[in-house]
Amino acid sequence: MEIHKKIIKVLKFQNLILSQPNQTINIARLDSLSRRLGFKQFEAGAFILKFPHIFQIYEHPVQRILYCRLTRKANLQIEQENQAFNAQLPDAVTRLRKILMLSNTGRIRLEHIRIARLDLGLPEDFEFSVILKYPQYFRLFDAEDTRSKYIEVVERDPNLAMCAIEKLREKEYRERGIDAENIRFSFVVNFPPGFKIGKYYKIAVWKWQRLPYWSPYEEVSGYDLRSLEAKKRMEKRAVAMIHELLSLTVEKKLTLERIAHFRMAMDLPKKLKEFLLQHQGIFYISTRGNHGKLHTVFLREAYRKGDLIEPNELYLARRKLAELILLSPRTANMDRELGSFRRERGDDESRSIRTEYVENNCGGFMIEDNLGKDGEGEEEDSNVNQGFDWGRGGDQEEDDTGLDSGGESEYIDDGSDCVGTTDSDDVHVTE
Repeated sequence: MEIHKKIIKVLKFQNLILSQPNQTINIARLDSLSRRLGFKQFEAGAFILKFPHIFQIYEHPVQRILYCRLTRKANLQIEQENQAFNAQLPDAVTRLRKILMLSNTGRIRLEHIRIARLDLGLPEDFEFSVILKYPQYFRLFDAEDTRSKYIEVVERDPNLAMCAIEKLREKEYRERGIDAENIRFSFVVNFPPGFKIGKYYKIAVWKWQRLPYWSPYEEVSGYDLRSLEAKKRMEKRAVAMIHELLSLTVEKKLTLERIAHFRMAMDLPKKLKEFLLQHQGIFYISTRGNHGKLHTVFLREAYRKGDLIEPNELYLARRKLAELILLSPRTANMDRELGSFRRERGDDESRSIRTEYVENNCGGFMIEDNLGKDGEGEEEDSNVNQGFDWGRGGDQEEDDTGLDSGGESEYIDDGSDCVGTTDSDDVHVTE
């Protein structure tokens, strides 16, 4: 439950950042805005630094101010959750119809559904995208006495009036046949480890498992509920009601406070905590979170070793957020170091490629530089040779002794005894 408490706070910060125009928020404004979410002074910055895989703090390149934004992993998780929301929207409509059918009058306050919308897999704008979009299933109206909005089911569908536990019993009937006659009104009971079961308690559980009861979808207003037998049946019906309500949630769990919102509409007992503790083999109550004030009710048969037996896409998307929260900040620092190492390695490789390119393609220029270092005389000869070759136009059969007949030389040493020849002398020599 500690991780669940962190998820709630992280979701608040994510919604705050996504509500900004550029999906970034100034660190200077973060402390003042986070107080609206219930954080104390200077608590928001310390909280963000604990989860570097979700929140990224960077410096604006122009303003030189620290900003906070979501990381790439967090954006991918949000995108996956949104896709899962859209994919399971038809199932969410069916779940909402069944919850309305669980109530005695077929109507529930809109605010109570809004509080539990994440557990039911409903989008944020479910009032428009679900209720008003399907007028053949739902009706939205304002109550005259309380001035509150209510959701009412238009028509009760008998095909949906089948509980999850009844489907499980039907499966057992098909597999075991007549041997499963004793499980007609029984529930799956898994007591916690170390739970001591006495002799008389076993007998009481055995009798309770075979006690008939009315279905949560069945109308009981026409029955006489004053007898002791009827009270026992109504008590078992309340267990089936909570069992069905948890089965309709995405993660097969719901806080005790949110279950209490449906108490009047579903005829649940007043002291819910004491009532659920009497059936520890069916429900598990966790008090970890918010210093023991938050109570979360889990459906035992749906979990095994802390995970759902039959997970859905929305549950898996939310589990990825929990994985990002549980990742150590050291791994985030390691990822940054590896990223900088890859960039430095890429720079070194680009430098080596440029060096190899210069050595392979510009070797002639490097040779000329080396020749220039050997002496000025050799440089003059090479330049004269290059000028003669260009002037001859590629005549390779003439004698090499005619090097000085290739035109007027541009390289003349002032201290030497050599005198430059004229064009007439060159012509005479050629003849």
